[in-house]
Amino acid sequence: MILVSLGTQDFPFNRLLEKIDELIEKKVIQEEVIAQTGYSSYVPRHFKYTKFTTFDEFEDLLDQCRILITHGGTGTIVGGLRKKKRIIAVPRLKKYAEHVDDHQTEIINLFSDKNFIIGLEDVSGLEQALRAIETFEPIDYVSGNQKIVSLIDNFLGRTVRN
Repeated sequence: MILVSLGTQDFPFNRLLEKIDELIEKKVIQEEVIAQTGYSSYVPRHFKYTKFTTFDEFEDLLDQCRILITHGGTGTIVGGLRKKKRIIAVPRLKKYAEHVDDHQTEIINLFSDKNFIIGLEDVSGLEQALRAIETFEPIDYVSGNQKIVSLIDNFLGRTVRN
């Protein structure tokens, strides 16, 4: 299953939903797609959707998905990485009134440059990204918090043993 997550901020991201419908029509996507569409006004024709989910519902969907397609929100990207999901991220862009600035492009580039995700600049690259994701091997993500805990554990382990 492919999960599409557009977040909860009050901005639409119709372009991504339209592109997914197009790729289903072209049979590029042939598996089940479920989307959390947020404030988008586009009504998907070929896949299930809900505007919003509870945290637990979203976590269940994330557990079930094989691929996560998301906007450039840090929370969604990191959540997917923690669950070791293959992620394609597409930024909301200011020029389409999808956000107030283009910071999502910067976020996606940071994660993509480190090989955590496949990052796109625009929805036009989604078909190619879906082909690439099949063989994509992301780097394991370790958050700063996890690194700190590990350092403390190692320090305490050494202290106790000494």
